[in-house]
Amino acid sequence: MKYLLLETSEGFGFITINRPDSLNAMNSDVVNELESALLQMIANDEVGVIILTGSGDKAFVAGADIKAMQKMDPEKALAFGKSGQKMTLTIENSPKPVIAAVNGFALGGGCEISLACHIRVASENAVFGQPEVLLGIIPGWGGTQRLPKIVGTGIANEIITTGSQISAQEAYRIGLVNHVVTQDKLMDKCKEIGKKILKNGPNAIAKSLNCIHESFDKSIEAGLEYEVNTFADLFETEETKEGLTAFVEKRPANFR
Repeated sequence: MKYLLLETSEGFGFITINRPDSLNAMNSDVVNELESALLQMIANDEVGVIILTGSGDKAFVAGADIKAMQKMDPEKALAFGKSGQKMTLTIENSPKPVIAAVNGFALGGGCEISLACHIRVASENAVFGQPEVLLGIIPGWGGTQRLPKIVGTGIANEIITTGSQISAQEAYRIGLVNHVVTQDKLMDKCKEIGKKILKNGPNAIAKSLNCIHESFDKSIEAGLEYEVNTFADLFETEETKEGLTAFVEKRPANFR
């Protein structure tokens, strides 16, 4: 791939957006490559956890390619927005956890990509923001939809309408990121979380993510109904039988 670096190792699939000269800014080609890479990792049976990051130590993704956007008319903007939304939905709907290793600027589309990930780990120099209103536009890859669900409507309203940048420490305080670590420990922390995940049943992980996602906007009663049916269905799977048997036999479960 031209704009991405891909690697698989010990159950991990690593995707690195590699446009350091432009702070890993996203254009249509990068969006399409990232969509393809994500689907490739999801389909790879050797991969249980995906870690997404940007190259260099300045930016995760500094946003969309503004020069490319400057040339867009409404029709092209619609296509660009839909392609970005499709890519972020692929992240959000992945049956394998996607961890964002946010190693610098995560602005605009970069923030939206991180929002779609299941877990976000930030380096101390990470900066988040939705600065689109400063350009006379709005977030188009899910910022107005996912940010309120993660940090609450009031905080999301302020972040989006002011276009303010949020430090890693502030992002942690408001629940936008799970952890903040020094830059040199960023990938180690992501792997630490990933290794804990990889010990568990992959189908149970996928079903857990699905229950969380599918029930988020449902009533508690509807969500509980969805959850309990998923819970019950697992009892006919070999993975669940292995997990329960391993516990009774006091041995590690062999899930993978």
